[in-house]
Amino acid sequence: MGYIAIVDYGAGNLMSVHNTLDFLGYENKVASTSEVIENAAGVILPGVGAFPDAMAALTGSGLTDAVLKAAETKPFLGICLGMQMLFEESDEVRPCRGLGLLPGRIERIETALKLPQIGWNALDILRPNAMTEGLENGSYVYFVHSFMAKPSDENDLAAVTDYGTRVPAMVARGNLFGCQFHPEKSGEVGLQMLRNFAKLTEVGK
Repeated sequence: MGYIAIVDYGAGNLMSVHNTLDFLGYENKVASTSEVIENAAGVILPGVGAFPDAMAALTGSGLTDAVLKAAETKPFLGICLGMQMLFEESDEVRPCRGLGLLPGRIERIETALKLPQIGWNALDILRPNAMTEGLENGSYVYFVHSFMAKPSDENDLAAVTDYGTRVPAMVARGNLFGCQFHPEKSGEVGLQMLRNFAKLTEVGK
């Protein structure tokens, strides 16, 4: 039986993800070594805080190469800041390079509404994919963020939400997925998404 690795680089909300996968009954491991990531059936990259700090923490952890390889070879999910890190560059705090797995950049949300966006908002699913299986368009999920992705390729944009402007909520390309929201904090909708991800990894219950 395989497992899902949750990347531990010192800047992620990994315990809430770990506890939710435990609740769902899926084998998972908090991964602080490259070996645990390399042997996983699927990988989740969580993230909280500022983009430059998170990228520095990932670099300092020595896990970057294992993360990049995993994103190219197995089901991979970035959550919140972990989704933003999939892109090429961010403007948060200062210009900072990301993992470069998806073309585009991270910019502050231009909205008249209060930032950060904190709370529940509806998904407009543009391109149904394996992660959205079984979900209704307009399902509500939980966000906490002030910055958003600007994908260079619209085909990577799977879902958006409205926060006084169109905000990318989900990206997908092949085996690579990203959720700007927190599925582990999004009730039954989020649980279904994590079930869908586990199904892709073929990790048994």
